[in-house]
Amino acid sequence: MMEDVRREFYERLRSVKSVAELDALKAEYIGKKGKITSQLKRLKDLPPEERRRVGSILNALRREFERAIKDRREDLLDTLKPADPTLPGRPWSGGVGTLHPIKLVANEILKVLENMGFEIGQGPEVETDENNFTLLNIPPWHPARDMQQSLYLDNGMLLRTHTSPFQIRYMREHSPPLKAATFGKVFRADEFDATHSPVFHQIEGFAVDRNISIPTLRWTLQQIVKALFGEKAKVKFVPSYFPFTEPSMEVAVWYRGEWLEMLGCGMIHPQVLKNVGIDPDEWSGYAFGIGVERFAMVKYGIEDIRLFYENDRRFLQQFRYEDWI
Repeated sequence: MMEDVRREFYERLRSVKSVAELDALKAEYIGKKGKITSQLKRLKDLPPEERRRVGSILNALRREFERAIKDRREDLLDTLKPADPTLPGRPWSGGVGTLHPIKLVANEILKVLENMGFEIGQGPEVETDENNFTLLNIPPWHPARDMQQSLYLDNGMLLRTHTSPFQIRYMREHSPPLKAATFGKVFRADEFDATHSPVFHQIEGFAVDRNISIPTLRWTLQQIVKALFGEKAKVKFVPSYFPFTEPSMEVAVWYRGEWLEMLGCGMIHPQVLKNVGIDPDEWSGYAFGIGVERFAMVKYGIEDIRLFYENDRRFLQQFRYEDWI
């Protein structure tokens, strides 16, 4: 029911053309007799456990609506003001600028990797199907190739669904032994909600050398986890499946009293090495992919991924200059 109310609210909000219409919408949903307010008044009739659960959902929805209405009001007022492009920029009351929390966490991880000898590089966000799927041992029937899951362009290229194509490009251009990592945006055909975004950030790291093994991978990831979550953070490897690694694992971190799944990793599949001209009988390697938003949400106690993208100054200015890496 609440999801229907939320969907209806945003449909109405998008059609608002004036401040008067916006005020009417606000009254209808979060005013004294609004839909959310009316539901809050009915909480007293619910059992205690249900009251807490429903109350938490309603209060979160009310705060979300308040924020959305505030942003829409600012947009409407801006359209009413004549703009003078010759005016100097206004000084920001927050003082010195800050790095975005996503960049802060990415910098922390990349700094650890650089200290371990990883070369940091970049790859294109628009990729070939071959680099994004085929050479990474992702078969034609894999769900990731579905048009509903990946964002294809008219020319057959696609927006990369992970940062792993960097691994293919780097291994084609360099001879082992090698260690490299990259940070950047990836794109999926996901809904935009509290835990999903169609655009998010990953760090891909990999190494190829003689006699590389799972203990090498485990030690590398432990250094990253300890750098972000403290020396006492525990790491657990859970068997999983990825087409481009064998064996494949997910890494869970014991943090604040619970195991949290944080990233995927494994030993580079021999076929992937063959695809880039590396002999798997002579060389072995590991690879890992880190969802930076996931790390940032856990590190800073953030429950809604949308906060990273809304450019709300109140949220962003919490990450001060002293947090820079």
